[in-house]
Amino acid sequence: MGFTVVSRSGSPTRRENQKRRVCFRLLLRLLRRGFVVLSAESDPKMPNYSIRGINVEFPFEAYQSQIIYMDRVIESLQNKCHALLESPTGTGKTLCLLCATLAWRKSLGSFSTRKDRKNSAIPWSDSDEPLSQSGGGGGGAFPTIVYASRTHSQLRQVIKELKRSSYRPKMVVLGSREQLCVNEEVNSLRGKALTNACQYLCKKRGKRQCNHFNRLPDYLKHNPHIGDEPVDIEDLVNIGKDSGPCPYYITRELHKDVDIIFAPYNYLISNGYRKFLKVNWTNSVLIFDEAHNLESLCADSASFDLPSVLLSACISEAQECVQLAAARRDSLNDVSINPENFAILKGLLLKLQELISKVPIPKRDEGFTKPGPYIYEMLKSLNITHETAPKLIGTVEEAAVFLEEEKQRTATNAGSKLEIIADMLKLIFRENGSNHADVYRVHVQELEQNSTDVMKGKVSRTLSWWCFSPGITMLDIAQKGVGSIILTSGTLSPMDSLAQELKLDFPIRLENPHVISSNQLWAGVVSTGPSGYVLNSSYRNRDVPEYKQELGNAIVNFSRVVPEGLLIFFPSYYLMDSCITFWKNGCYRNSMTVWERICKLKKPVIEPKDSSLFPAAMRDFSEKLQDRATSGVVFFAVCRGKVSEGLDFADGAGRAVVITGLPYARVTDPRVKLKREFLDEQSQLADVKLPRSTLLSGSMWYSQEAARAVNQAIGRVIRHRHDYGAIIFCDDRFEQPSQQSKISLWIRPNVKCYSRYGEVISDLARFFRTERSNFPARLVTEQENNIVSTLLPVESIEDNPTPAFGQ
Repeated sequence: MGFTVVSRSGSPTRRENQKRRVCFRLLLRLLRRGFVVLSAESDPKMPNYSIRGINVEFPFEAYQSQIIYMDRVIESLQNKCHALLESPTGTGKTLCLLCATLAWRKSLGSFSTRKDRKNSAIPWSDSDEPLSQSGGGGGGAFPTIVYASRTHSQLRQVIKELKRSSYRPKMVVLGSREQLCVNEEVNSLRGKALTNACQYLCKKRGKRQCNHFNRLPDYLKHNPHIGDEPVDIEDLVNIGKDSGPCPYYITRELHKDVDIIFAPYNYLISNGYRKFLKVNWTNSVLIFDEAHNLESLCADSASFDLPSVLLSACISEAQECVQLAAARRDSLNDVSINPENFAILKGLLLKLQELISKVPIPKRDEGFTKPGPYIYEMLKSLNITHETAPKLIGTVEEAAVFLEEEKQRTATNAGSKLEIIADMLKLIFRENGSNHADVYRVHVQELEQNSTDVMKGKVSRTLSWWCFSPGITMLDIAQKGVGSIILTSGTLSPMDSLAQELKLDFPIRLENPHVISSNQLWAGVVSTGPSGYVLNSSYRNRDVPEYKQELGNAIVNFSRVVPEGLLIFFPSYYLMDSCITFWKNGCYRNSMTVWERICKLKKPVIEPKDSSLFPAAMRDFSEKLQDRATSGVVFFAVCRGKVSEGLDFADGAGRAVVITGLPYARVTDPRVKLKREFLDEQSQLADVKLPRSTLLSGSMWYSQEAARAVNQAIGRVIRHRHDYGAIIFCDDRFEQPSQQSKISLWIRPNVKCYSRYGEVISDLARFFRTERSNFPARLVTEQENNIVSTLLPVESIEDNPTPAFGQ
């Protein structure tokens, strides 16, 4: 592996080691007597680790698993190869990643400063044209590091970790105008309207001009240090409000010559956004943190759905543009906007609507499917081709901006839908887009009619162009000459399927253990409930009353023995709602309902399907958890939902997680069905030299997607070194070796299968009794105090990545 540990004063002597052991025993005695050591006074000089010849400064004494993780990072960087690195949440993964990467980068040469620039008097431009691909990354002398995560909220946490390290690279965090604009005249606008208004005010040199943009050159000239210390989006906005320079254009200038760029995923995976980055991609390092959903995000970014209700709204907007443009021409004699262009746009959209409505659909369940290139045939019949598309896209964008300006004038908040048509056309007719059409499928699905469509006498249909090879995005990035692509998360396994999906070679892989000891985790498969009825949530069994009753009784008992917070994860919203309804309405002659029994033991919170209601649910959970009058909270949630994906339940917030079944996607879902068929076709066409068993088939993908969702959910419970908790698999299918082999490696050795329910309860009760006595008060070292995660503030939870830089 090739690492050594260097103490602050060289190699530790035997006496020093003896002192450490004595101190540890003393701390342990204090802990057992109920004393708490909140933190230890740290030495101002950080521990230094020599890993593969690179000196890595780490803020704390590193765990063995952290050293191994940093070793793999540096191996990937030194060999210019890609890596898949899995390390459970709570193991300090982000800090290890930053320290190892920046130590490697520092070994190549000093970090950049603005003083390094040869030409400080830059020619300012307010254009959003794609920036040159030359230069960038500290003047091009050293590799640029691009650190991507799902949302800016997650990046905010990453930048906090950077502040804790000793490394101070030149950095910038990218954001959109909507996030960064401080000009009160335009920052209430959205989308293209905001972009156009910004560009207009930046170009103007009269009274109506953007003073924030004008102050930028002088500010950067007198503040060459900007970016030398870690700054977040909020910091940049405050600079703009206090000092006057435009935060958005600060990032546009800074990102050209920094050592590390922080950005949400879509700044990299979207070709339309990526072209706005002025980065020297050659030998650059791309890091995707929290990458467990990366392949689905890549596929989604290269796909679109166009429902008939949305298309109808776009037609209405085009008609509105015709009327507004005509009225403006008549009343104001304004001939700058031609209503005839909007009339042509409306006519094309009407023809597209008619074309979709005439697609033959013999069976509503199956829909209409054609190979990917068929989309070009459809649009060619409307005279929309690679040659005509650019002009049409221009008209659509002009219409969208026109409407946004009008809505701003009339104080109407609704955004324009026409921008979606422009995005759809850009995707279809992107550079080399037709070269990848074979990995797409055109699908038209007829949905149940809603009242609006019935009144209009129209069939509700959705036109889709689905990408089934997310690797085309990653290949496009890799072909720019990138040195290393590092994907990391608490749950990446099964890694073989992930690597095949992304079409890249990942020679360096790691499934790291947790930093906890085995006695801090209880993991068991519960195949039967209290009455001996088999627990199995498969399609054939999930609606059987006996199953719901047995699962409910099991949860009642878990609520009795698990202290504080209990998380219950269902495979789907349907099954969660079905079970809770049954538990509330069940008929019991002489006793309480299952729901009443659960509520008597713990206060319930249910994850809402509507994301807008989620912050309220989190506040409810937090308040009930802090209520000393209750004996805890039970949170009913869904695999792949917000609770399983974006939140940490450290310590009492989540003492146990119950998995009630395998979250397989709906097998009749057209996109799932076509994905499976696509993978089966690809495996049949693959090189016969490859072992057939290593190829990703449709059924393997289907099974592994469910396993990855399970791993993501069970990762909620153990969040740091001194945490403890239980993982309860309430489905007999988890007894199968094939299912257990897909569970995260750090959990797998602890899994025990129980044939009798009574043994489960007695073992669980003993586990929590023992652990509470072992951890009466928590020993918190400086490292744990910094990497311990708590429930994220609800305002930081984001549904989607923010709009990209350059938009």
